[in-house]
Amino acid sequence: MSTSMPLNKKQKETKNEKKETKFIFVVGGVMSGVGKGVTTASIGQILQARGYNVSAIKIDPYINIDAGTMNPIEHGEVFVTDDGDETDQDIGNYERFLNKNITSQNYMTTGRVYQSVISRERNLEYKGKCVQVVPHIPMEIRDRIEKAVEITGADIMTIEIGGTVGEYENLLFLEAARVMKLYQPKNVLFVIVSYLPIPNKIGEMKTKPTQHAVRNLQSAGIQPDFIVARSEKPIDNYRREKLSINCNVPAENVISAPDADSIYDIPLNFEKDNLSSRILEKFGLEVKKIDNEAWRKMVQKTKVKSPEINIGIVGKYFASGDFEFGDSYISVIEAIKHASAYNNCKTNIHWLGAEDVEEKGAKAFKGLDGIIIPQGWGKRGSEGKIAAIKYCRENKVPYFGLCYGMQMAVIEFARNIAKLKDANSEEINPKTTNPVFHIMPDQEKLISEKGYGGTIRLGAWPCRLKAKTRLAQAYAKFTNLKIVSERHRHRYEFNMTYKNQLEKLGLVFSGTSPDGKIIEAIEISDHPFFVGVQFHPEYISRPLSPHPLFVEFIRVAKKGLKI
Repeated sequence: MSTSMPLNKKQKETKNEKKETKFIFVVGGVMSGVGKGVTTASIGQILQARGYNVSAIKIDPYINIDAGTMNPIEHGEVFVTDDGDETDQDIGNYERFLNKNITSQNYMTTGRVYQSVISRERNLEYKGKCVQVVPHIPMEIRDRIEKAVEITGADIMTIEIGGTVGEYENLLFLEAARVMKLYQPKNVLFVIVSYLPIPNKIGEMKTKPTQHAVRNLQSAGIQPDFIVARSEKPIDNYRREKLSINCNVPAENVISAPDADSIYDIPLNFEKDNLSSRILEKFGLEVKKIDNEAWRKMVQKTKVKSPEINIGIVGKYFASGDFEFGDSYISVIEAIKHASAYNNCKTNIHWLGAEDVEEKGAKAFKGLDGIIIPQGWGKRGSEGKIAAIKYCRENKVPYFGLCYGMQMAVIEFARNIAKLKDANSEEINPKTTNPVFHIMPDQEKLISEKGYGGTIRLGAWPCRLKAKTRLAQAYAKFTNLKIVSERHRHRYEFNMTYKNQLEKLGLVFSGTSPDGKIIEAIEISDHPFFVGVQFHPEYISRPLSPHPLFVEFIRVAKKGLKI
């Protein structure tokens, strides 16, 4: 039932019986990358600390059905949910800040919305009506929001609208939000996260770009209730008043959001301006006592400055023109931070281009206390990754391989220990005579038909731990489960034809599917830490519950320090 449709008597009675969920729409102004995602997550975290059931939705304006087929350099990490959705990286932030799973119902794209509307039209669900962009697309958006509320039972739903105010792409999502405000004026509020630049040659914080961003939002029929003032420094009272007057927002609702050392500082920074209580008061909700002590203690632990360890990440998705960034591996970075805080140490991350490793060799690894090879696809840079793994194995440097990083570790072992010189993955060399990794049987037909999007092994799958292995010992410090659930995102798997041969030479298969048919993890026992997993433990690591394998990897790397 869409909020834009009139309610009959029965629907009105049902609605009166139900609690009224509150909605917070978060939009961005001036530029992309302003911090809408962490703002949305942080608002959710502080409201949750007030005792409310909070969930979050991400709306992306692109036509793609999901994030799975997009280049990570262009869009950042693809985050996989427990139920197998390939989503935007902000869903990962929501899970980390709220310490709960987010489902596929909480993620939508323009492509996904249009696909649903067209499918319904083909099925005659509109009963012969002329289906139009307005009102049917905004109605579908609102229906999806309501479905997410139904599934999560949220008291408060935070909703991030991707893109920047003023862009053509997100107008229909803004229209859906506007109509929700029209029908539920006491249950909907808007937050604009906008950038206030401080030009070097001027040395003054400028409010005009944000004023223009708010005018653009107002032109879409939406008046913001709060402005989150993103800048290098805290906003002063003069500029707070200036934004208040020009943007029609009370001065106390202009929230200072200076650059922070860590994204986990942001909820605490927001509370300096009493953001959670202001939101609850505006909704007419009880301002319950806040309980955020666990978060505060965690943040304090992230500020440890010594001892320091140095971890190298060997990948190929962090170069964009003349700039380097880590958004392609954001969950890995955050998992390292969580584990480092748990181990009371500071970790310096060093980005190593896989192709650069091919050229520099062992020189690239000087001074590192451990190496991670994360997810990846295709041939480019694969030999550099294999060289890094060989270095770790031979020099007893802690190594942690994630998904593709496990596959490369097995290939290195097969080539250099089992002497299968052309050992490879069919993904890299379809003609190899020793395909230690091959296409999953149910994937072969999809590949031949170019069925790439959303067809790989996705979401949470069980992994049986082999007793007395490094893998089992790491998990045992946090759980007594012998079968754990981990998230996956891969198309190729270990070729069981080679299992006995490699096992006899010392490769330990420490994790399998419950039926033993799929290899989930490998390790080398005669090594401080040499573990590869087919799954993605980084997806379920959270600041208040770090992942056992990252905790163990960082612990071993720290132990190797001469301190």
